[in-house]
Amino acid sequence: MKVLIVGGGGREHAIAEAVSRSKQVDKIYCAPGNGGIAELAECVPITPMEFDKLVAFAKEKKIDLTIVGMDDPLVGGIVDVFEAEGLRIFGPRKNAAILEGSKAFSKDLMKKYGIPTAAYETFDDPAKALSYLENAKFPIVLKADGLALGKGVLICNDLDEAKAGVKEIMEDKKFGAAGNHMVIEEFMTGREVSVLSFVDGKTYKLMSSAQDHKRAGDGDTGLNTGGMGNFSPSPFYTEEVDKFCREHIYGKTVEAMAKEGREFKGVIFFGLMLTEDGPKVLEYNARFGDPEAQVVLPRLKTDIIDVCNACIDGTLDSLDLDFEDKAAVCVVLASDGYPLSYEKGKLIRGLENFKGKEGYYCFHAGTKATPEGIVTNGGRVLGITAKGDTLKEARAKAYEATEWVDFDNKYMRHDIGKAIDETEE
Repeated sequence: MKVLIVGGGGREHAIAEAVSRSKQVDKIYCAPGNGGIAELAECVPITPMEFDKLVAFAKEKKIDLTIVGMDDPLVGGIVDVFEAEGLRIFGPRKNAAILEGSKAFSKDLMKKYGIPTAAYETFDDPAKALSYLENAKFPIVLKADGLALGKGVLICNDLDEAKAGVKEIMEDKKFGAAGNHMVIEEFMTGREVSVLSFVDGKTYKLMSSAQDHKRAGDGDTGLNTGGMGNFSPSPFYTEEVDKFCREHIYGKTVEAMAKEGREFKGVIFFGLMLTEDGPKVLEYNARFGDPEAQVVLPRLKTDIIDVCNACIDGTLDSLDLDFEDKAAVCVVLASDGYPLSYEKGKLIRGLENFKGKEGYYCFHAGTKATPEGIVTNGGRVLGITAKGDTLKEARAKAYEATEWVDFDNKYMRHDIGKAIDETEE
């Protein structure tokens, strides 16, 4: 069969790697892909939001299954467009992808169905938001309502910071139209954990827990990014936490979406905060996380094509979802200056060192193939991932592998998964 993957980052590279292991697949295409994905798939110069071109391509090449990695096309309705043309596609329809597309929608859904989350208010008028903040308890969290590449969240420690945040989001439109509406939310404390799940509209099956590192600098300092590294599973996601989330969060979310007439098929990413009052939902994503996919999908033993088809057909309950009993750690190699300004076009050296190295992966995020070789083409450049029998072993291997590859302006955090060492000592 022929598979088309939509997207061109590290997550899509991880999806392509998983698809390449399927004995059912003869040919993989990726639109637009990147320098690393090109080793597994034929890259096609179509951007993820060019739905008409993607449909035409899928028809021309007789694509059997399209897998969407990115949030923008899902929220924009790519699944509806493909289905209307009789094309098979994995991901939520537009009316279900709103679970990620609108923070106000997801917060209202949780309130309506009693799913634990932080207290909040929503605003579409900056003056009313400022008035509300005059009597608010700090620190407090401001969230742009729409998609903002994981960066539209500001933690404000006092009223002055909050006022500046409202201006940034709602008036200056730093995150574009995502800031037309804003959620103001209580600040929760605790450990953050991400849990990915496959969903077929009524049944969900969990993949694995993972833990992201959003801040740019060591010690969780600096600006929020799309993610500087990840590890899986999280030692803080205990059996007790799992039991609570199954009873109060996962199934209730899938049922709530169905009751609202927004049947969800695809991947729901649950961003959780483990608070003193129990786990609460920080956010939902309507697709694989990035770099969560890079630490979860390499451990997937079940054929990903079977999983995607079961989600589309509503038969997930009859499928055994199996993962390796391994740990994985991903360290992101970024361009110095990310997430603000950074240079592109730097030649990447040492990529050949990963060839034939079992349990090691070099997922390309922001790269481009040129006649001179693979060059940097984004803020997050590579996701260096390694598997191990324990998290500590996987972490040591991942950091070892970061030395195999180099480029000018290479930057990374040195404490990804440091919490692992504390739990395994």
